[in-house]
Amino acid sequence: MIKRAGRVSRRRKRGCAFPPSENCKMDRGVKIPRQLGRGPSSFIPVEEILQEGVESAQRRLFIEAFVSTGRVDNITMVMGLHPEYLTSFWKTQYLLLRMDGPLPYHKRHYIAIMAAARHQCSYLVGFHMGEFLQVGGDPEWLRGLQYAPQKLRNLNEINKILAHRPWLITKEHIEALLKTGDNSWSLAELIQALVLLTHYHSLASFVFGCGINLEIDQEGGHVFRPPSPRSCDSSPASEDGVNSSSGSDAMEEVEVLMERMKLLQECQLEEEAVTQEEMETRFEMEKRESLLVTPSDIAEHSLPPNVMCFVEDPEFGYKDFTRRGEQTPPTFRAQDYTWEDHGYSLINRLYPDVGQLLDEKFQVVYNLTYNTIAMHSGVDTSMLRRAIWNYVHCVFGIRYDDYDYREVNQLLERSLKIYIKTVACYPEKATKRMYTHFWRHFKHSEKVHINLLLLEARMQAALLYALRAITRYMT
Repeated sequence: MIKRAGRVSRRRKRGCAFPPSENCKMDRGVKIPRQLGRGPSSFIPVEEILQEGVESAQRRLFIEAFVSTGRVDNITMVMGLHPEYLTSFWKTQYLLLRMDGPLPYHKRHYIAIMAAARHQCSYLVGFHMGEFLQVGGDPEWLRGLQYAPQKLRNLNEINKILAHRPWLITKEHIEALLKTGDNSWSLAELIQALVLLTHYHSLASFVFGCGINLEIDQEGGHVFRPPSPRSCDSSPASEDGVNSSSGSDAMEEVEVLMERMKLLQECQLEEEAVTQEEMETRFEMEKRESLLVTPSDIAEHSLPPNVMCFVEDPEFGYKDFTRRGEQTPPTFRAQDYTWEDHGYSLINRLYPDVGQLLDEKFQVVYNLTYNTIAMHSGVDTSMLRRAIWNYVHCVFGIRYDDYDYREVNQLLERSLKIYIKTVACYPEKATKRMYTHFWRHFKHSEKVHINLLLLEARMQAALLYALRAITRYMT
């Protein structure tokens, strides 16, 4: 210890404190990587995440993340605003990637890469390229999809459809993958692959919806430059839409929403039973109106080569379920094939335990509430959460017979609908402007909560279409 102190003092005499300052390193020609974004999200001020992340449950989760993976990544930091959900999410993802299952570990990560690439999600693609190599994957496969085994390449069609138009999946797609041959899939392998695909399509929605920054050690996540006072003191995330808009207008939005929720609750008590025909008409009106919900400002990404090489048919994307003048697929009636009665049992039979964890995750996010809305407390938010969940399913063509879709129009303002549809259907087009222009007086943690609802509602919708196709194949 004495000698170590002596070395420190000699170093200081040479004019460089120990450890060497960043400026000192730059003087010596050592390049220092600096994160391009400030904090985990480019939409949420880092102070908001850290300020709200001091609860013991969140600290415990962050410590667990660091012990198990050696880091607390940006997704974990943002999801940590809702510790109960993060716990459920982790358990599911851990089972999918690290526990015993039909697929080898390296193929699981490769499937994650394929799924994330459909939405141009460099964050997830880069992360799982590293994980793929760590578990012994062949580096040659990372040159692109054409270098992967044919069996994995055969997933491309169903990956593409699940990511963008899941209602097109048929039992023929399932049959093509399961047919006998050198590159055939077993039913158990296919179930795990489908869960992985839908998990990472939906997680890409969360990454873009919350403006998750690349990690500092990821390609494109850092630059080599000296410290800049401006980069330390300000960030795009500090340019909050709430500050730039009229405070009175934002307050009025909150009060209008509260009043509408109150009126709807009163109407439910007083309104006579509505016929099924009327309920169906209201759904069709909402579905048609969703055609008009399109963003005016969209983010255009140039697809990096390390993502593009995993995408075939890049022009294939989301197309509105109902389009004027076109023959439309039949509406998926949720009561005909439910998660609770059909999807859950099928997954659990073919891939034990994952059905239970998925069901828990769906339930946690659907029921998650702090009984607050902006500055109001003691609020029953179940009606609002149901409207968001059912609107996501609506844009994917799923209808609930017992739900009055007038509630969607009453509770979800146009700017929120634009954000929901963009993040759920083409998340790579989401912008910070969309994020800041809805619910301008709400907390960031409440907007993250919306993204968690989007993630899970989207995943369940895609899984229902895929599992229904498997059921039809089996019967």
